[in-house]
Amino acid sequence: MEYRRFGNKIVARIDRGEEVCAKLLELAEAEDIRLASVSGIGASNDVTLGVFDTGTKEYFKKHYNGIDYELGSVTGSLSRQDGAPYLHLHAVIGSPSHEQCHAGHLNAAVVSATCELVIDVIDGEVGREFSDEIGLNLFKF
Repeated sequence: MEYRRFGNKIVARIDRGEEVCAKLLELAEAEDIRLASVSGIGASNDVTLGVFDTGTKEYFKKHYNGIDYELGSVTGSLSRQDGAPYLHLHAVIGSPSHEQCHAGHLNAAVVSATCELVIDVIDGEVGREFSDEIGLNLFKF
């Protein structure tokens, strides 16, 4: 991964073989990011997406690999939970050769070509707290 900071904006490139979420968490530590929005695009051939069932409060993951997928959209937030960086990303992946798209919470994506991200650092901090009612870690103001 390489990146450059321009004031409160960080432009990053995650390289082939690197995992997107892990690299973003490393970047958050290195730059002491407390709160940010994240957006990006890229390519992967090894992606895990998740969907949360609000009725059962169960989380379902699906692994996509073996073919090339475009990361058509990666978007979300970076905050803190118990002092540690907390990443909440969603992604849309597509495979034109297989005429299919999938979307969900981005658990992991290993870059197959490149991933380009823009991180918009926000002055301030918002934490995370588990909600028993919802079953997820929600923003804590």
